[in-house]
Amino acid sequence: MVLVGGFGTRLRPLTLTRPKQMLPVVDRPMIEHVVGRLGEQGITRAVLSLGYRPDAFEAAYPQRGCAGVELFYAVEPEPLDTAGAIAFAAGIAGVQDTFIAVNGDVINRFPLDDLLALHREAEAQATIALAPVPDPSRFGVVVCDHDGRVRAFVEKPPADEAPSNQINVGIYALEPSALESVAEGARVSIEREVFPRLVEGGGVYAVAWDGFWVDAGTPETYLEVQQALSDGGWIHPSAEIAPDAAVEASIVMEGAVVGSGASVVDSALLPGARVGRDAVVGRSIVGYGAEIGAGARLSDLSVVGDGASVLPAAVLSGERVPTSD
Repeated sequence: MVLVGGFGTRLRPLTLTRPKQMLPVVDRPMIEHVVGRLGEQGITRAVLSLGYRPDAFEAAYPQRGCAGVELFYAVEPEPLDTAGAIAFAAGIAGVQDTFIAVNGDVINRFPLDDLLALHREAEAQATIALAPVPDPSRFGVVVCDHDGRVRAFVEKPPADEAPSNQINVGIYALEPSALESVAEGARVSIEREVFPRLVEGGGVYAVAWDGFWVDAGTPETYLEVQQALSDGGWIHPSAEIAPDAAVEASIVMEGAVVGSGASVVDSALLPGARVGRDAVVGRSIVGYGAEIGAGARLSDLSVVGDGASVLPAAVLSGERVPTSD
């Protein structure tokens, strides 16, 4: 079960025209990295829980297959939050046994075998993948016994008082019974409502793992995962880079153009993006077909949406074009 129904508000304006999971990560859409990882681990069928712009997925994968995995589409009639969406999709797909649920913007190398082994050994209703973070005060942390049984969820504890540095990364093994409390058509959060309720009955376990994972749902992490998967930078063969332009630690996608004297550093240029003469793009994202005018300067996670234009000599720092208000 892959949750891809959200509006992707943190990545606007890139998501004004397409779902977050259809944004490219290096050489393919984000969803192909997520589903492909499932396929590598033996998953043969994935249910996409769709909400925002389901047509984009249906158009991209009309044969209902992605990265070698058969797809099944479940389109929410209205936003149902995580538990509501999973329960709805499970019902549509006729799921009756243990299944995996993942957030569709989490690109990871987590071993599902470890998750399923504990889940089955403990006869759990839900088993959660965890990962450590340097600063637990920014997250809700998970507190477990030595055997992996979850005892509590603690929301954003002070750093010096945090009982754990392990957080939920959005990868779960679930029994259908874990969702019995979710009323049909109800908007329910699995993290804030279902899991805490199950913890009271001792039915939730967790596996901690210190490996690669990125929630690619913000401009910062969207850039982070691009660079991680490309070993620090990648240029599509069809991109045009002027001989005197500088491109460093950046992803330059199909058909993008970088003009004479321009500089692109720690950034991502999506397909067809154009950077004008002497422009500087630093730690920013330029959308499909967007144009950066000559001498313009972008920095500090500026995001330019599909087809948008930045005027020549304009200076953007942490701005979004167009604004998403």
